[in-house]
Amino acid sequence: MSDLKISFLFPLYLLLSYTLAAQDKTPIVINDDLQLIPIMEGMYIHLSWTEVTGFGRVGSNGILYIRNGEALMVDTPMEEAQTIALSDYVRDNLQARISLVVPGHFHDDCLAGIPYLHSIGARSVANKRTKAICKAKGLVIPQRTFNKRKQLNFQGQKVGLHYFGPGHAPDNIVVWFPAERVLFGGCLIRSADFKGLGNTADAVVEEWAGTVRKVREAFPAVRFVVPGHGQPGEAALLDHTIELASSFTDR
Repeated sequence: MSDLKISFLFPLYLLLSYTLAAQDKTPIVINDDLQLIPIMEGMYIHLSWTEVTGFGRVGSNGILYIRNGEALMVDTPMEEAQTIALSDYVRDNLQARISLVVPGHFHDDCLAGIPYLHSIGARSVANKRTKAICKAKGLVIPQRTFNKRKQLNFQGQKVGLHYFGPGHAPDNIVVWFPAERVLFGGCLIRSADFKGLGNTADAVVEEWAGTVRKVREAFPAVRFVVPGHGQPGEAALLDHTIELASSFTDR
């Protein structure tokens, strides 16, 4: 979760406008605290806001990937009510059901909505470290797990789940959409508008930069990077995060 107050209508969603081609780029406002931002056909950033004590109004990003009437959600909103509203919108307006959810790590801005999604029949898959932490903390337990890497075949499309090491959290993963060359970095990756590492309560700061270097080496063809909070960008966000983490450990 970020250490900054975030209240934006995503002014930089045009940053990589070529990824959207002729598609309508207008954010879809579901309610005052929930939006969908089109990235390309069938792919959206879900952006939700929550009032967090000590941080103010915090915006959190996730991904919705829709194919053949099925939706894969990466990270849920921080509140169950927002997850319900998002699921209802996807069903009623995008004619799809959320059938698979992937939490990026164990914090509530990744998995708070999973109990509801389980209740409507969605499956969940997470890193085995996430499951272990959830079990120890009495949180919702993801149904399926993987260790270092798992390739999903979602409605005929490849989606890669990757654990490169700790950073923001011991269990943080990234999600790679190779056909679109989109990388969801989650809270492991810091937006360019952030000048610090944010919430480091569960971080392994001394390994953070090295983990992101592995991410950068693994995906040289990435063209669009979505962080867990703040505005998306290009591969420069990886270098930005490496610099922040390195500077933090050099103090």
